[in-house]
Amino acid sequence: MESLGTMVTDRPTMTVVAGRMVGDLPACRLRRVTQYIQDNLHRKLRLGELSAHVHMSPYHFARLFKRSTGVPPHRFLVRHRIDEACALLAARKVPIAEIARSVGFRTPSHFTTTFRRVTGMTPSAYRNSSAQIAPPDRSSHPTFF
Repeated sequence: MESLGTMVTDRPTMTVVAGRMVGDLPACRLRRVTQYIQDNLHRKLRLGELSAHVHMSPYHFARLFKRSTGVPPHRFLVRHRIDEACALLAARKVPIAEIARSVGFRTPSHFTTTFRRVTGMTPSAYRNSSAQIAPPDRSSHPTFF
């Protein structure tokens, strides 16, 4: 008689079918939902909305999304919001509170807390550090119109 531990470790968790691992989110659905996230960073996105966009139950979607990307949907969403905020902060044209709203945070304080947790610095410190990096000298490169 086999022990439960032996049965669990001996069974394959995923198999390869048609060039992808069974148990992953299909590539077309992954592309569709990541594009949807990118297009709607400014809004509040719920797991149910993301899963409905690819016609799946929320639990099943979250499990397959994490298996496919290595991170849960919420962490993926937060990371994309912070990446977009970094690009806007580097441009130095928009106030931080407006950047926070434009990438989907309700309050500047929540944005600052999340930004610090993800990047290790505050948005204003990030903006100041990106300002000290000089843009490349374009005078030596030809300009094409």
